[in-house]
Amino acid sequence: MARLGKLPIKVPNKVQVDIKGNHVIIKGPKGELSLECNDKVLISSIEDTIVVKPAFDTQIAGQLQGTYRKILSNMVEGVSTGFQKKLELQGVGFRSQVQGKSLILNVGFSHQVTIESPPGITLAVENNTNIIVSGIDKQLVGQIAANIKAVRPPEPYKGKGIRYEGEFVRRKVGKAGK
Repeated sequence: MARLGKLPIKVPNKVQVDIKGNHVIIKGPKGELSLECNDKVLISSIEDTIVVKPAFDTQIAGQLQGTYRKILSNMVEGVSTGFQKKLELQGVGFRSQVQGKSLILNVGFSHQVTIESPPGITLAVENNTNIIVSGIDKQLVGQIAANIKAVRPPEPYKGKGIRYEGEFVRRKVGKAGK
């Protein structure tokens, strides 16, 4: 059985948890998230904690216990503090800007690349080269950041492209001259 899955999730004072069967709704100052859980786990709220237990003594129930515990923990953290990912543009002439709810990237193509922001995600740009993706849903923030990076991933010869802040890009040696 999962060790981390056994730990209770502490709920801050400003966060409300509503559990109806296997449907969990978590409300906080940043917003509201809901989750429909599997029948193989039992979720209960005791005072200011959430406890996840397996409904059956099977391996899959133990695995789901740890998975749902982490998802619920991320939901509590998201509605109370939120999540953010930072990306950097590296390359001569690479720029980004925000127009309304969309991000416009100039990353060396013959055209501009436009990425629309889904509901619940905020896109911001600092110094034309730093992009900040923020929101309350950890999975959605990470997916949007990965979609932005996939537009122009860093290449190994000059290091140009879009990368996460602090990401190390392994460099290759170029072609040797005669």
